[in-house]
Amino acid sequence: MGTETSSVDISEPLLLDPHGQEEKEERLSEEVPEWKEQITIRGLVVSVVLGSLFCIITHKLNLTVGIIPSLNVAAGLLGFFFVRTWTGFLTKMGLLTKPFTRQENTVIQTCVVACYGLAFSGGFGSSLIAMDQRTYELIGPDYPGNRAEDVKNPGLGWMMGFMFVVGFLGLFSLVPLRKVMVLDYKLTYPSGTATAMLINSFHTKTGAELAGNQVRQLGKYLSISFCWSCFKWFFSGIGDSCGFDNFPSFGLTLFKNTFYFDFSPTYVGCGLICPHLVNCSVLLGAIISWGFLWPFVSEHAGDWYPADLGSNDFKGLYGYKVFISIALILGDGIYNLIKIILITVREMWKTSSKQNNLPVVTEVHDEESSQLQSEQKRRDEVFLKDRIPTWFAASGYVGLAAISIATIPIIFPPLKWYLVLCSYILAPALAFCNSYGTGLTDWSLASTYGKIGLFIIAAAVGQNGGVIAGVASCAVMMSIVATAADLMQDFKTGYLTLSSAKSMFVSQLIGTAMGCVIAPLTFWMFWTAFDIGSPDGPYKAPYAVIFREMAILGVQGFSELPKYCLEMCGGFFAAALAINLLKDVTPKKFSQYIPIPMAMAVPFYIGAYFAVDMFVGTVILFVWERLNRKDAEDYAGAVASGLICGDGIWTIPSAILSILRIDPPICMYFGPSASS
Repeated sequence: MGTETSSVDISEPLLLDPHGQEEKEERLSEEVPEWKEQITIRGLVVSVVLGSLFCIITHKLNLTVGIIPSLNVAAGLLGFFFVRTWTGFLTKMGLLTKPFTRQENTVIQTCVVACYGLAFSGGFGSSLIAMDQRTYELIGPDYPGNRAEDVKNPGLGWMMGFMFVVGFLGLFSLVPLRKVMVLDYKLTYPSGTATAMLINSFHTKTGAELAGNQVRQLGKYLSISFCWSCFKWFFSGIGDSCGFDNFPSFGLTLFKNTFYFDFSPTYVGCGLICPHLVNCSVLLGAIISWGFLWPFVSEHAGDWYPADLGSNDFKGLYGYKVFISIALILGDGIYNLIKIILITVREMWKTSSKQNNLPVVTEVHDEESSQLQSEQKRRDEVFLKDRIPTWFAASGYVGLAAISIATIPIIFPPLKWYLVLCSYILAPALAFCNSYGTGLTDWSLASTYGKIGLFIIAAAVGQNGGVIAGVASCAVMMSIVATAADLMQDFKTGYLTLSSAKSMFVSQLIGTAMGCVIAPLTFWMFWTAFDIGSPDGPYKAPYAVIFREMAILGVQGFSELPKYCLEMCGGFFAAALAINLLKDVTPKKFSQYIPIPMAMAVPFYIGAYFAVDMFVGTVILFVWERLNRKDAEDYAGAVASGLICGDGIWTIPSAILSILRIDPPICMYFGPSASS
């Protein structure tokens, strides 16, 4: 999940202010390794380790709350730490080692992001799992449009095959436009730019000292998080009602409405990383839904819907939760899609009219500006030196598309070859829109493009297989547009760290190949060890139900919604549009306090507990910033990454214990006292 950022917040001149005149001159004279030398065996080994860890973290977040913070900073920091530790150890042993350069650091970060990016864009927590038996049963066998034939349970073989046939297409779709996007349009790609600033700082004298302190903080909180998660396990008992995850922090009444603090290091870490506005939006959504709306709807049980329905019956309260969440998500997504397209068209028109207002290096004639221009010229030369032939990119896309068109109908028979062909004809245009929009606003709308494809394909196929075809096409489209935007962002990072464009492309290919294996394997660990999709368990897989329902809506329409549900959906859809419009027309000093509908939508379905955890994280950061802003800026990301990584690492022994059927020895349970 991303947050919108102005395209002028981070501009290239800021990057050229490292730590003094001497270091500027040092970088101008720095020898840039050849592109093959930037990709090393030790770097690839570190990438596999970190890629596996971040895939586990991404799956855990995807299968619990569906909010994925950016882990790019953690990838760059941990890559720096591992290789520096490696080289330091070998040097003490008296062995000569190759110097660790910013280019190698960038390659590691690129590989890791490409690897764990597939854990999200591959649809493991949304579209692919929406096909499984559990999701089918949750919606109900008698629910119109929900057919038993539209079930495909996860399998390690077909998931790996699917990743390999769709995961690389996005990388070839926009390669010929890398010069246009990075040099001609000078798109900022704020996350890629921030990552470049981080990596550049690591490889200066003062920056290396700060990086060492950040690594120590990360290691400290990783250890605390791992030990705490291990401690919690002993009290979690059998089932889903025991332990600290069910601690009624605010009393039993609020606990029934999911308002409690569940002591999750992961969610607190997310609260430290995500902007304050995102965390407050999530909490506001929880208060509106679980504090007011769902209790109000529940009071009308027996009138608006049958009172004797199960808690997961779509004809009852569960239906309101899912469909109103969908309405908010679609309203926010469609608004921002239209907005990004309009921004893209406007900026391209300005560029063609020689009135480009995107960030540029202003031409002045003092000594400082002369050095900035010299460094930019050097960056341009390095970026353009190792060309990736257009014929190679085009033939790669066509060849992979042909393989995919032949293979995908075998994996998903309802998704016919001509529908896949149409998707691949449109994909480069959509990938360009998403990449351009990401460069301007730092907001990737890959899931929105996927949902649009889902509705169109589901409606086109109809009742005979439309659900499977819709959710499968969603996974295809998400993968292409997301990887294309990631590649362009990595090109920007490589440009600013004097890394070869060819090494960036090759490292993306390697990272994607890693992800095609690691992402399904780590998901399979969750699938075999835990009860994925249980609405009463920790791994609810919230987007599985939402995506399947979207496909059913595309096929069936709105005929079976509970009473007043469609009217409520329309109201919340309109509210999402209105809130976004208000945010865009209001001055920034006020708009920064207007909530984000997409963030508000998540707790409507999942519950309020993770919103409480994330709000605790944002309060900690807020107080920290007031007490010592510099320390907060330097170390908050490292502390948050440590909390998230420690809890993520504990998932591995926890899964092994679950597979071996070793249960926690104690069930810590809370209930009313006997006198109550």
